[in-house]
Amino acid sequence: MAEKYDCLIIGAGMSGLAAGIRLGMYGKKVCILEKHTIPGGLNSYYKRKSHLLDVGLHALTNFAPKGTRSGPLPKIFRQLRIPYDTFKLSPQVKSKIVFPEHELTFTNNIDDLISEVHQNFPHETDGFLKLIEKIKSHNALSLSDSYLSAKEVVGEYIKDSILKEMIFTPPLIYGSAWENDMDFSQFVIMFESLYLEGLSRPFGGVRTILSSLEEKIKKLGIEIRYRSGVKRIITQDNKAVGVELLNGEILKTDKILSSAGLPETMNMVKEETPTYLTGGLSFTESILILKDRPKTFGADSTLIFYNNDKIYKYQKPKTLVDFDSAVVCFPNNFEKDDLNEGVVRITNIANFKKWDDLDRKSYLIEKEKVYQNSLKLIKKLYPGFNHEVIYKDVFTPKTVKRFTGHLGGAVYGSPEKKKDGTTAFKDLYICGTDQGFLGIVGSMLSGISMANLHVLMGNK
Repeated sequence: MAEKYDCLIIGAGMSGLAAGIRLGMYGKKVCILEKHTIPGGLNSYYKRKSHLLDVGLHALTNFAPKGTRSGPLPKIFRQLRIPYDTFKLSPQVKSKIVFPEHELTFTNNIDDLISEVHQNFPHETDGFLKLIEKIKSHNALSLSDSYLSAKEVVGEYIKDSILKEMIFTPPLIYGSAWENDMDFSQFVIMFESLYLEGLSRPFGGVRTILSSLEEKIKKLGIEIRYRSGVKRIITQDNKAVGVELLNGEILKTDKILSSAGLPETMNMVKEETPTYLTGGLSFTESILILKDRPKTFGADSTLIFYNNDKIYKYQKPKTLVDFDSAVVCFPNNFEKDDLNEGVVRITNIANFKKWDDLDRKSYLIEKEKVYQNSLKLIKKLYPGFNHEVIYKDVFTPKTVKRFTGHLGGAVYGSPEKKKDGTTAFKDLYICGTDQGFLGIVGSMLSGISMANLHVLMGNK
């Protein structure tokens, strides 16, 4: 006889793990199903030649100093009953947005960015201050708001096109499933998380966060199954009632929370389902392990958001990779450096289909080109860079699809978000990226919110 659960959770990413913990705290019988051998999804890690490498995590957004009561990060600590010090957070030093003729530096203090805007775009100071007030007053967590163009709203406050492009660069590359724009509520979430709250890095990287979540899951006795991919979601009378695993095992349940993505989840339902858009935005990333730390060649910023044009083209390129823009991450450059070696990560927007169409030989050649272009960019930004690279790795949109299951290697999922988490089927709900909360903090908050709304409160 098939085993019965209060809730099955598809995917052991950040949202799935957080949802499982929240439900386990209230005695729910939960099973988390993960097709891979380690948790984390897009935000995970792997080992190559004695080097432990983070995937996904450049920096943790929504930084809050210890003792802060409000904001997403303190809410997560409260809701999951995890002590603040568990994440071992080290704040960023500073980050830069670099365009051909302008640079803006921002820190975890919004006053620094206000000063930068005033210095570089004095005619926009008042507009920028009014935009900040607009953002602070907007309820971005409403589950019922429809799409509203962020660029249209921001354009009411910022008239200088270059400043507007610069302000949008980090929020887009760090959290938009839409090309060249995003939903205003999503923009508000990203603006607050990046500029008003700020960035940090957990000592030990993403493994520190995952280990703390896994430890909590173990203490609560929550079942988590690895190598347990879901073949199909079983429905009856338009209601989700269980799943069939790839090994043929059937599991019954009262409710399902899926972090697999909206179109991906619907593809698991064999009945006729609505069709949802597949996201078109994916990335390549070069990870360089250096003999020396980045500060030795003059790199003292945490992140560089680079764009070699007056317009930031956040869109699927017609070529394999768009080398005109990039994010350069220096994990050593937080207030405290816990790494044993120098690390640089360079991320570029890429075209999944063009990568997917390559044969094996061409694929390896193009990966090497990505690496060489990454070296060129570092040398352009820091002419003093001539340091020995002791290890390198490059991942592509194909890598993203393989390890996340996201169609088209879409890092931020579908442009169609389900803010309330509901689907066409009763008791089948979406959490994670396609519910609409972004990043590591957003994903955990999504899992908590959907678990509260549809499982804990849903029975009342």
